[in-house]
Amino acid sequence: MRTVLSLWLPVGAFALLMLYAATPDRSADQVSAPASDGGHDRVRDAPRAFRVYRSLEAYDDVDVPGDYEKSAEWTQARLMYPPHPGGRFSKPIGFGGYRDWREGGTSWSQDYPRADRHFAEAIRRLTRIDARSVEQPVSPDDGGDIYNWPWMVVGEMGDMLLTKAQALKVREYLLRGGFLMMDDFWGTREWNRFMDSMKLIFPDRQIVEIENADQIFHILYDLDNKYQIPGQWALRQGTTYRDDGQTPHWRGVFDDKGRLMIAMSFNSDIGDAWEWADDPRYPEKYSALGIRIGVNDVVYAMTH
Repeated sequence: MRTVLSLWLPVGAFALLMLYAATPDRSADQVSAPASDGGHDRVRDAPRAFRVYRSLEAYDDVDVPGDYEKSAEWTQARLMYPPHPGGRFSKPIGFGGYRDWREGGTSWSQDYPRADRHFAEAIRRLTRIDARSVEQPVSPDDGGDIYNWPWMVVGEMGDMLLTKAQALKVREYLLRGGFLMMDDFWGTREWNRFMDSMKLIFPDRQIVEIENADQIFHILYDLDNKYQIPGQWALRQGTTYRDDGQTPHWRGVFDDKGRLMIAMSFNSDIGDAWEWADDPRYPEKYSALGIRIGVNDVVYAMTH
């Protein structure tokens, strides 16, 4: 697969341009998805400059690498979002309860930016993708900036609550060819809170279990043996999950042409697998699988 990869990766540089040029696959989404983002404006829709926000977890506030200004073919973009009032880290008492999500320090910044920088380094080492060393936080409220980033990760999904306008923006992003990796939500209660936003993004599209034979599990690494990836927080407590999230699921949403638009790791914490990859206290087998899943997702997203 690695020899073939060298032929595929030039497509990745082209993927960014295709987000503007591609005709969205609308079909059942025709009525409620916006036909455009209000027209292209070079200033409003230009890529936002790199910036760093406060992390929800203080130990993730790490130094910026020296080559952060160097441009690259691929960037680890992270979706920012307003917190759900019933979220685990959104309540008035506890982490992030009184903070403005647009300034960081709330649920979207869980694992950020440490996990993102570890993962970008893994992309550099394990593929021929030219990866930027630093991440890019992306707000759905920033004009058309979201369309500049063909790949985005978003975590702590049980704490997300998009507005209708934000959900339509995310929907349009996905229909134009974007890809979302959703991670770190556990059990029935968090799934139900997560669905408050998903019903706004794709009310008519089904979330399905991704079959083990699907290309996303074999595009670079063959991932036939997938197992639950616990957070470092769970291992400290002597378990691998929280609430009723005992069973890991790999779920997704496909477009009408069979392209996977959203990949979900439900009842696993891949963000922690990246975040703690350099810590000997976190088992290597979890980081190894978490990184391989992420690498496969990136290669899939940049070639589809």
